[in-house]
Amino acid sequence: MKKVNYEFRDKLNTVLGGFAHNYCYQCGACVGDCPAHRFLPEFNPRKIMLQAIYGLEEDLLGPDSLIWNCTNCYNCYERCPQEVHPIEVIIALKNMTREKGTQSPTVENILQRVNEKGVTVISTEMIKKRRAELGLPEYKLEGKEEIEKIMNS
Repeated sequence: MKKVNYEFRDKLNTVLGGFAHNYCYQCGACVGDCPAHRFLPEFNPRKIMLQAIYGLEEDLLGPDSLIWNCTNCYNCYERCPQEVHPIEVIIALKNMTREKGTQSPTVENILQRVNEKGVTVISTEMIKKRRAELGLPEYKLEGKEEIEKIMNS
């Protein structure tokens, strides 16, 4: 049986948005309209909140953590009757993971792409063609210097 990791909970309490996990009473309203849960049943905001309550650092901040499957749709924010806003706790956990350096390789690849190219999705010929069909202007990356400055600070 695992013991509550109060040290981790105290750390989570100091991260912006992390303190709210203390008020979750596990009603499950956050799961009902969660698109990530709909397509990946293993992703469950209620379970993530319970793991935060117990302070299960390894489960939440490990490279295989399910928190990265959150789509940031904010449905849980709207649904939570206790105003815990699970998305804010999940974002706090993502920030802690990044700080700890244990984010998934997929996230690391995205960060590297943003750092190098300034975008998360590289423009392909298909994307260029579809933009033209929709009457959208050709995509031009602007502000690369600002992105580099933010990413390197």
